[in-house]
Amino acid sequence: MKNLAIISAVLLTFLIVGCNDRPDPELGHNEESTNAEKMDGEEDPHGEEGGREEEGVVEISRQQAETIGLETKPLETRNLGNNIKVTGRLELFPQDRANISPFVGGNVRSIKVIEGDKVQQGEVLAYLEHPDIISIQQEFQEKNDELVFLKQDFERKQTLYDKGVSSGKEFQMAQSKFRSTTSSVNGLKSKLQLLGINTSKVEEGQIYSAVPITSPISGFVDEVMVSLRDYVAPQTKMFGVSDNSELHLDLKVYEKDIPKVQIGQKIIFTVASKPDELLTAEVHSIGKTFEEDPKALHVHAHIDNKNGDLLPGMYAEGRIVQGEKSGFAVPEEAIVKEGEQSYIFIVDEDENPEENRMKYKRIPVSTGVNDLGFVEINLPTGVAENLKIVTNGAYTLSSEMVKGELGHDH
Repeated sequence: MKNLAIISAVLLTFLIVGCNDRPDPELGHNEESTNAEKMDGEEDPHGEEGGREEEGVVEISRQQAETIGLETKPLETRNLGNNIKVTGRLELFPQDRANISPFVGGNVRSIKVIEGDKVQQGEVLAYLEHPDIISIQQEFQEKNDELVFLKQDFERKQTLYDKGVSSGKEFQMAQSKFRSTTSSVNGLKSKLQLLGINTSKVEEGQIYSAVPITSPISGFVDEVMVSLRDYVAPQTKMFGVSDNSELHLDLKVYEKDIPKVQIGQKIIFTVASKPDELLTAEVHSIGKTFEEDPKALHVHAHIDNKNGDLLPGMYAEGRIVQGEKSGFAVPEEAIVKEGEQSYIFIVDEDENPEENRMKYKRIPVSTGVNDLGFVEINLPTGVAENLKIVTNGAYTLSSEMVKGELGHDH
């Protein structure tokens, strides 16, 4: 009986297992086949409809690129190295800036320039008129005519004196009057020349009713301080003219860096109006007096400003170059970091996406010197060097690549 019970239990177990393995007649398949069919019929979330991303590649439309402000530039080589950080301003030497005032008072009859105009040395900026200007010319003419008579009288009495006919007193009086009138005429002539009046024409009888106000240097008009019919007193500023081609860089070098600075060193700097452009200068003089707060010396550097697009007063941030290192460099905004790894995005020109669509590939790089907003990079082996990099919008590409959303049309 005991053995019979054991055999019955074993048979019951096999029956239960067999029933569970049998397909449900209502469903037509078991759970395992259901899962398999579900996997076969499930759509790939990264299929054609859901986006076109490959690993490390983002494809977007040109319109999307414009929306995110995406910019690309060819990979460039730059000189970066161990440099002394400095700040300062663009300045003009005193001889390259002119404050223009009249020598005599007068009313403004006409103004020939406006702010921003380029002028040459000697060019007329305005005309002043006043009765006193006419009086000076009249006095010059009268004294000049008188001088002709006094000269003749002096020469005649000198001849008589030499022959012993005339007294010494008469000769000396004629001589004194001739010399004093000559001095007056020369003084008036010099004054008229300072006023810009043609004295030869005045000697011939011509009278000018107005005097020109001219520029003593070539440059740009940066101030116009008068209006028509204004009365301008002597030595009152009317115009400011600056020769911006002679701009120099005035930098502060802190005490610890002074021994490292030498005349002739190259300076690389940027200004706010051209943040992506590296400008160059050269140290031409080093100050000898400390500023106390902060303790620093002034270093002056010559720059090339032939285009005139740099202006006095602009703030500058730069580096005095000690040792240069040439290599590939990209703007800081082009670098995307994930953990310890740095990446850049490049235009994927090996692929041919649809019209009005662009592909960008993310590649890993190692970084080096970081200076003046640029980062030195080393490309992976096998990556071509004549490539275009994404300089603006790299972080947007990176985040959207992770989301897998840029391939969708909303």
